[in-house]
Amino acid sequence: MTATVTTDSRAEKSDRVTSRGTGGARRRLPRIPDRIRQGGLPYLLLLPAVLLELLIHVIPMIIGTVMSFRQLTQFFIGNWGAAPWTGLDNYRIAVDFNAPIGEALLHSFFVTCVFTFFAVGLAWLFGVTAAIMLQENFRGRGFLRAIFLVPYALPVYAAVITWAFMFQRDNGLVNHVLHDQLGLTDQPSFWLIGDNSIYALIVVSVWKGWPFAFLIVMAGLQNIPRELYEASAIDGAGIWQQIRKITLPSLRPVNQVLVLVLFLWTFNDFNTPYVLFGKAAPSSADLISIHIYQSSFVTWNFGTGSAMSVLLLLFLLVVTAVYLLITSRGRKGADA
Repeated sequence: MTATVTTDSRAEKSDRVTSRGTGGARRRLPRIPDRIRQGGLPYLLLLPAVLLELLIHVIPMIIGTVMSFRQLTQFFIGNWGAAPWTGLDNYRIAVDFNAPIGEALLHSFFVTCVFTFFAVGLAWLFGVTAAIMLQENFRGRGFLRAIFLVPYALPVYAAVITWAFMFQRDNGLVNHVLHDQLGLTDQPSFWLIGDNSIYALIVVSVWKGWPFAFLIVMAGLQNIPRELYEASAIDGAGIWQQIRKITLPSLRPVNQVLVLVLFLWTFNDFNTPYVLFGKAAPSSADLISIHIYQSSFVTWNFGTGSAMSVLLLLFLLVVTAVYLLITSRGRKGADA
């Protein structure tokens, strides 16, 4: 009995010493839930986004790439796995610019390049101009900022359908202003068919995209110190010199990312031409996204359409890589 009491007292003393050495808390290995909370919680929170990314983008992209190597037509819709394996034949058909399919794809590619150039350039120009104009404090600035962001906040389909009504030949607002009120045209113009359709498409794309450029540039302007403008004004610099020497160089990193994002969004834009023109876009507004849709879902040649999609993806990846390489070298040169 005496030995037992002595052993217990020694154990209690050792526990007290351990408790005092650890600040009143006993050392113990963390439990599994504690480890998950400490190290695995961020990954658990990212898991839904990763699953959705796989379901929406990665898995369809892999399936589309596999489809591009098969002769998948309407005869194999029920069992597309039974479609004959054609290898690179679909790609040869798509890039054979002497054949009707390749010639039409090349025409659509050039139309998309012209459309992207003007749409991105004008959206960036309007966004930068509006952001610089609203940089100074004046009465009503907050209201103007809210009004400028309305096109970006509106749903795409609602906005484009409204523009489609405005571009109607007989009762549209555009012809009413240009022809009836201002007399700039001899007769009401067709904006949704014929050669004028590319102008209508550019107008809608710019109207829909420039508020995003305005928002990004306006956020970038907040990081430019006001002391630079005050010091330049003391030295006698005017507004144009401040924009050219201070504003635009300071916004270079923002503009580099902005132009890339606008380019990718505009070059891949499907909703705007589809809602504006329907399934059959005019030849002058035959964007490559609509062309691939027609090749896949109108002619039921999913193999060739998938090959065109893969070629478009490769083109965008190459352009993005070259753009990032050039801009990174320019940034290093400016820092040096």
